[in-house]
Amino acid sequence: MIKNLENIKTNLKLVEIKPTFQRLAIYDYLDKNRIHPNVDVIFENIVKQIPTMSRTTVYNTMKLFLEKGLIQDLNITGTESSYDINTVPHHHFFCKTCSKIFDISIQCPHGYDQLKKIDGNQIEEVHGYFKGICKECLGKTN
Repeated sequence: MIKNLENIKTNLKLVEIKPTFQRLAIYDYLDKNRIHPNVDVIFENIVKQIPTMSRTTVYNTMKLFLEKGLIQDLNITGTESSYDINTVPHHHFFCKTCSKIFDISIQCPHGYDQLKKIDGNQIEEVHGYFKGICKECLGKTN
């Protein structure tokens, strides 16, 4: 059950996306599960409630959400995209042991608002990825 249905409809309509049942469900999943899921994770969780959902619908919806700026694409592993509904610039940590991706709070040395141009180059995207072993996995080995 989508609890904040009207808010989600409004968010989609603001960026000129028709709020279909599938799109609402995908957006709701992303909003409630800020785990930086990939398409397979999104599909596997939504198909439990919507058996007619297809993987293609999830792929196409994620592409549309990206084009409209509702989500950001994280390609930390280099092999697959994960998605983040938080589009405010921030950094991510990827655990090489458990493969979880999560937000970390660290300040960009230049400040995101100052990153419009560097040496005459126009900056359009900033990505901050850190890779290592998360504290939970480190705790399991000690």
